[in-house]
Amino acid sequence: MRIRILVADESEASFYDVRHKTDALTFSARLSDPIARLHDRDLKSDRPGRAFDHAPAPGGRRGATPHHGIGSDRRPRKHEAVVFAQKIADVLEHARRDEEFDRLVLMAPPVFLGLLRKALPESVRASVAAEVAKDLVRQSPAAVQAHLPDDAFRVTPSAS
Repeated sequence: MRIRILVADESEASFYDVRHKTDALTFSARLSDPIARLHDRDLKSDRPGRAFDHAPAPGGRRGATPHHGIGSDRRPRKHEAVVFAQKIADVLEHARRDEEFDRLVLMAPPVFLGLLRKALPESVRASVAAEVAKDLVRQSPAAVQAHLPDDAFRVTPSAS
């Protein structure tokens, strides 16, 4: 049984392979998204739009209408994280088609793990044996291996 382990966050992803829980992890590949490390202010050029209230406050002077910024949930860094999750999903789909692994273990911070779940096609999702909601991307392979759940290595009875 070949197990592919993905250790990722919003800007970096490492892929490892292992066959048995006692085997050492074998590094397979790395992806990175340097844009994801930038601040929102570095990814876009202007301030949020402005809105003006329609009428001045009672007793206020004419022309003194309050105005405020209009924000949205479309932050550039969040968009970059979604794009990076899709890139990882594409790599995993390609590896699945090439039969490089039988099971998959996802290790990522909780928010990015949710983005990965949404990005993964059903064919890859079916091979997910376990998920670990921890940020381990900058940890050593030994530390990653210490967080591998036993469920990933459990032999499931085959349907006959």
